[in-house]
Amino acid sequence: MNLDLRTVTGDFGLPVDTGDVVAPAADDVYELTAEVWSSLLGNAIPLLSRPVPPGTPFDPAGAWSASVSVSGGWHGMVTVELTEYAARTLTRAMLALPDETPDDELGDADVADAVGELVNMVGGNVKSLMPGPSTLSLPAVAAGRAAFPSEVHEVARVDVTWAGEPVRVGVHVPTGESNR
Repeated sequence: MNLDLRTVTGDFGLPVDTGDVVAPAADDVYELTAEVWSSLLGNAIPLLSRPVPPGTPFDPAGAWSASVSVSGGWHGMVTVELTEYAARTLTRAMLALPDETPDDELGDADVADAVGELVNMVGGNVKSLMPGPSTLSLPAVAAGRAAFPSEVHEVARVDVTWAGEPVRVGVHVPTGESNR
């Protein structure tokens, strides 16, 4: 995995100027997301890359959002956003429930736990790429689109499709702060 201290690969391979911020490349975030996805869920339903124009909001109806913060040798936030359907499908798979399990038998707490575990694993892998030592916060999970802090900006974003539904993974760093 490659780290470029000046730029990271953004949407469509365009460089994103990050100044003095150390950040993982979007290709690396995609690779580790795919590895986490495969280890959690297997490969029965493939995780597919989904090109999305820069600046496109993640606004599906009924979304779930989760984040973890990294602090220490590197400061940042890793976020995961997915649709209600993808979150419930993820929950069924992680709990080894039959696909036919009705949504009303899945509690929101189960869905929050599954989405939180996903962001925790992706965040831990991002943390392992960055200068350390660093610690990972507990996941914060929201039913709906969470408002992420305004004092961070996105430096890497991965848009994928799983089970026919959009999923977004983002890496954010503090605005106006060197991360070296």
